[in-house]
Amino acid sequence: MPGSSLGYPHMHDPLPLLVHTSFPPVRRSRLTTLQVNLGYRCNQSCLHCHVNAGPKRTEQMSARTVGQLIRYMRASSVAVLDLTGGAPELNPNFRHLVDAAVQHGVRVIDRCNLTILFEPGQEDLAEFLADRRVGVVASLPCYLGENVDRQRGKGVFEASIAGLRRLNALGYGREDTDLSLDLVFNPQGPVLPPAQVELERAYKSELGQRFGVQFDRLLTLANMPIGRFGSTLISKGQFKDYLELLRAAHVETNVEHVMCRNTVSIDWQGYAYDCDFNQMLGLPMRLNGSPRTHVTDLVSTDIEGRPIAIRDHCFGCTAGQGSSCGGALA
Repeated sequence: MPGSSLGYPHMHDPLPLLVHTSFPPVRRSRLTTLQVNLGYRCNQSCLHCHVNAGPKRTEQMSARTVGQLIRYMRASSVAVLDLTGGAPELNPNFRHLVDAAVQHGVRVIDRCNLTILFEPGQEDLAEFLADRRVGVVASLPCYLGENVDRQRGKGVFEASIAGLRRLNALGYGREDTDLSLDLVFNPQGPVLPPAQVELERAYKSELGQRFGVQFDRLLTLANMPIGRFGSTLISKGQFKDYLELLRAAHVETNVEHVMCRNTVSIDWQGYAYDCDFNQMLGLPMRLNGSPRTHVTDLVSTDIEGRPIAIRDHCFGCTAGQGSSCGGALA
């Protein structure tokens, strides 16, 4: 995988601009979470997407690789399976993988864009997720419709609200159930996200009063200077300034809590990375002298204590209140 262009030769590749870094060394702790990218196909094409996902992407995890993943889960101490994409639900093996994980006692998280609930063939997706007690982490970059549609496409906000209402009707986001529903906020441009607690309060107030929507937590994520967003920064001459913003806002104590310490990212071919962002940059996990590591190699390898591949984009996880797939770190 040649850097972050991911097969799109017209895109600017941020990787050469990230090589020299002053980010502090990071080592792995005990592995608890497997984050799996089931493919880059998506029914949306968001401006902030570091995966460059879209309707025309064809990469997807095969049934064979899904089987290898299931065997590794059963042989490891992984407690959480975090499914992402693209739209992970578009992979024909998505439901088989979810069922296998649930049967093994692994908690499953589905990173859902909400509009997928209304795609042909996905009419029963919400019920499927609820029946398996799958946690839903749903993208909603703003509570204002015009901002969401500007970032994600015309009509996305209306469909997202409809998706949230459908999940609420099944018990998601309610205090009297165990069906977790978290929302994800991304800034509109090259700025840091605001404080998570205050923004969550505003989201709950606006979505509750205007649409009757309930959810559990708001997760604020910084935009990473990679993929489609990184390419856009380069084309606008904003890449260097954004990196300086991230470096200047670095908080040392956040390093201990970055998600790459206890999470392994697996790409659609089954190869392992220290995080989803390294995956998009083409920086594979290297074990035992191998140029890259497959999920089948992890079965017999203890990765605790091993160094994590770092570049300047890592400042995106430690800037300000910090940022991870689980929201703010601070």
